[in-house]
Amino acid sequence: MPIFKKPDELDAPAATPTPEPTVAAPQQPARQKSVSVIGPTMEFKGELSADEDLIIEGLVHGTITHHKKHLTVGKKGRVKADIHANSVIVLGQLVGDIHSEGMVTLSKGSDVVGNIVCGRITMEEGARFKGNIDMEDSHRASTVLEKPEQSKPASNEKLRSVPSKPRNTS
Repeated sequence: MPIFKKPDELDAPAATPTPEPTVAAPQQPARQKSVSVIGPTMEFKGELSADEDLIIEGLVHGTITHHKKHLTVGKKGRVKADIHANSVIVLGQLVGDIHSEGMVTLSKGSDVVGNIVCGRITMEEGARFKGNIDMEDSHRASTVLEKPEQSKPASNEKLRSVPSKPRNTS
């Protein structure tokens, strides 16, 4: 027992140690938002829609609609579909158009072929992308379902009319 005590310890009763439980009670995990995963061995064909976030690690062909949710195409994910989602993160391969009210992220190592209509976009170094990007306000991006006329590739006739060498203006 120490000889010197702090002033606040003089009047306080001695604390009795509480016994440690011998068996730990299982703890409830913190409530997490609902997320579905299409695993790397799964293949889906058709129209995919859900009311929860989605992670795709497998093969998906068709259309994906998640207007208020987040969609992630994982590193092993291979998607050939048009996507309508609140936000989209691509880590794997995607062939199709993306329509997003929020953020589209093309991560390092991703390979995307298609047009993107979104509110904001991030493309990391090492991401591959071929297509057009149209940054719209969030309301307009959610209502654009058809490809805009200007996003169609130029015809060969238009390409032939572009001079191959710059003109002399002198």
